[in-house]
Amino acid sequence: MNFVRFPNFDQAERLLARPAADHSARRDQVAAMLAAVRVEGDAAVRRFAAQFDGGAPASLAVSQAEIEAAETLLSPALRDAIRQAHANITAFHALQREAELSLETMPGVLCWRRSVPIDRVGLYIPGGTAPLFSTVLMLGVPAQLAGCAEVVLCTPPQPGGNGPHPAVLFAAHCCGIQKVFQIGGVQAIGTMAYGTETVPKVWKIFGPGNPWVTVAKQLVSLDGTAIDLPAGPSEVAVLADATADPRFVAADLLSQAEHGVDSQVLLVTDDEALLEAVRQEVASQVTALPRRTLAEAALANSTALLVHDLETGMAWINAYAPEHLLLHLADPEKWADQVRNAGSVFLGGHTPESAGDYASGTNHTLPTSGYARAYAGVSLDSFVKKITFQHITPEGLRRLGPTIVEMARAEGLEAHARAVEVRM
Repeated sequence: MNFVRFPNFDQAERLLARPAADHSARRDQVAAMLAAVRVEGDAAVRRFAAQFDGGAPASLAVSQAEIEAAETLLSPALRDAIRQAHANITAFHALQREAELSLETMPGVLCWRRSVPIDRVGLYIPGGTAPLFSTVLMLGVPAQLAGCAEVVLCTPPQPGGNGPHPAVLFAAHCCGIQKVFQIGGVQAIGTMAYGTETVPKVWKIFGPGNPWVTVAKQLVSLDGTAIDLPAGPSEVAVLADATADPRFVAADLLSQAEHGVDSQVLLVTDDEALLEAVRQEVASQVTALPRRTLAEAALANSTALLVHDLETGMAWINAYAPEHLLLHLADPEKWADQVRNAGSVFLGGHTPESAGDYASGTNHTLPTSGYARAYAGVSLDSFVKKITFQHITPEGLRRLGPTIVEMARAEGLEAHARAVEVRM
């Protein structure tokens, strides 16, 4: 990590810079692959699977029997863990349901808003270096609670053509997902965006992925398929004071660094002794990680800042706008009120970021790369549309009509004005 003592804010752009991600080189190839899927359908999907995954499965669709049998391939402990996480995520997301809002803005003019589920949604679950079955729960639970009529899940098969990881299939079963396809990468995004002989077209795509998948999601969003949010490499920021346990801080930093070489972590503290203790702990703990090489590469892109006080530290945190923010502070609730930009916040030394990744109940699909300044993470709202309605009585139009007519003519829109006058 790059350790910086008492930085000035004129250094912020440099010190808080994420690892550069230039997608231009892969954009043309991704666009060509998407075009092929759009025109050729399943044939293109199979060709790309043979090219990039070592072979196409006999069937792109995973049978219901395979989904149901996955439970038997998991240990009882893992099954119980997935069920507990499912229960917690369900409880928290069910709380996000909103009652229909209605108001008579003036006599005879009634307006209301209703949440309506998105009928067709697609979930992309990466395989890569780890089967992200936790992401199935994070996306499948709110889709189920929202009442989405059709949920399509795409995930790559395991190496060797053994189908999707059984934990992914079991999590899908817990969420009531029946349409699962063993398709990965760019071609998976293309199938859900455009539809093929096997995979239904969806209206919104959710889920993380590698840079190729990220570009594919961006491109299909230009063709009319909505996506969840801009996503990039995983990241965490920690704001800590002298009361923090350096072992816990180091463990939290490494929990994100191990995601990949393009991940990033940020430590901000007002205590120099803690900074040194964390440095030593990180160096010690990283040696025991199976993904040590990935974590060390991420740490090379990361920074630790020593600041004069926590007020300054919080200013640096809000400028960074992290995906995950951990407050290792004596009074974390007090400082939580000052958080302006973050995807998800974890208060106190006994609240590891891993809790949010898996099982506390909050969603782990969060904005990265500074998008937390303007975007929220995935929630129940992500799977519904908020549609407004209005009903005006004849008396209501007599009261409201003159206002509409005056404004319409002031904007030079005569037909708008006449649409009111003809009714009066």
